[in-house]
Amino acid sequence: MTEAQPALVLEDFERALDLVHRVTQRTPLESSRYLAEILGVPKVYLKCENLQRTGAYKLRGAYNRLTQLSDAERARGVVAASAGNHAQGVAFAARELGIKATIFMPLGVALPKLQATRGYGAEVVLEGSTFDETNRAAQQFVAETGALFVPPFDDPAVIVGQGTVALEILESAPEVETLIVPIGGGGLISGVAAAAKQLAAREGRPMRVIGVQSENAAPFKSSLKVGRPVTVETRPTIADGIAVARPGELNFDMVQEYVDEVVTVSDDDIARAIVMLLERAKLVVEPAGAAGVAAILAGKARASGVTATILSGGNIDPLLLQRVIGHGLAASARYLKLRILLPDVPGQLVRTASIVASQNANVVEVIHTRHATELPVSEVELELHIETRGHEHGDAVAQALRDAGYTVRVGERY
Repeated sequence: MTEAQPALVLEDFERALDLVHRVTQRTPLESSRYLAEILGVPKVYLKCENLQRTGAYKLRGAYNRLTQLSDAERARGVVAASAGNHAQGVAFAARELGIKATIFMPLGVALPKLQATRGYGAEVVLEGSTFDETNRAAQQFVAETGALFVPPFDDPAVIVGQGTVALEILESAPEVETLIVPIGGGGLISGVAAAAKQLAAREGRPMRVIGVQSENAAPFKSSLKVGRPVTVETRPTIADGIAVARPGELNFDMVQEYVDEVVTVSDDDIARAIVMLLERAKLVVEPAGAAGVAAILAGKARASGVTATILSGGNIDPLLLQRVIGHGLAASARYLKLRILLPDVPGQLVRTASIVASQNANVVEVIHTRHATELPVSEVELELHIETRGHEHGDAVAQALRDAGYTVRVGERY
């Protein structure tokens, strides 16, 4: 913990819980037998912050921060820079408290997030093609107007507000021994870990906290190795809500103190988790919010006892959801692409379709090519996109075609 900032104690989180409940919902805590079997624990709970007002946990920290402003600070208004959930949390909290909010968002921000932020009454300024450019524009506005900047994670009041999620989990399920939490800049996990560890210590119970980052934006793993916050080069990831290049200073100190382990997951892992949550839990969750479930499905999280993971948000653009579902099904071998060489004679297309049907697989797209330069004159290439039940089923379809005398190549899954 930094010398300038006193430690955040359990009583801080308990006071904040009553405060944030003025505007937040006590979100459901659902159980998943499927995830419990995979993890090998008695029970896995899903804390459904995707069903929170504004669609994410961010409202908790934003509201807790804004309630602590003086009258003079409220009169100056507040500013935030965000591409999504933080923007909506600050806009909603400001509206409830009668404070003017100006939100800077990058050009090209998803339309549903833009509309929601404006719908909560904030003035939205579209500036910059990257978040760094957007953030610089927001800081310049602060310098020019004197408005108060509300950071997304590196702030004590924001952290305390986010940590109230842990108190709700442990009030509803005091038997929880492991928490699996998505990490971006660290605002959620630092608050959750501090609150959960201190409450468990007071009651003499075990508590383990695991953080999950996207492998394409994982500054905490690098930072924890060297013992200080470092900036890493990020790569594109569908989990834009946790795509942060550098941990918050205060957040890093708290993660170092309270978090037991940080793991990473791939975009394929996250896509599979989104599909699983849709199919089995009937929950719509954004990529960042599905990171904890992704860690369970990918075998990255090592938990003991009853476990809970936080579905931190559900604000996903329908167009992205459409692509992610396809990607998640492909990553689970539910979609398969087969390339088959056929003799250029009548009846071959019907024959191959019959073989696929005999294996109870469904053809969703057919591409029939006879003019590719690499093909012999007497052959054509048939590309089949099929729906299967998984890897074993896909392999069985390919083998049935080979047994019929065809040359089959399993192409990239899409």
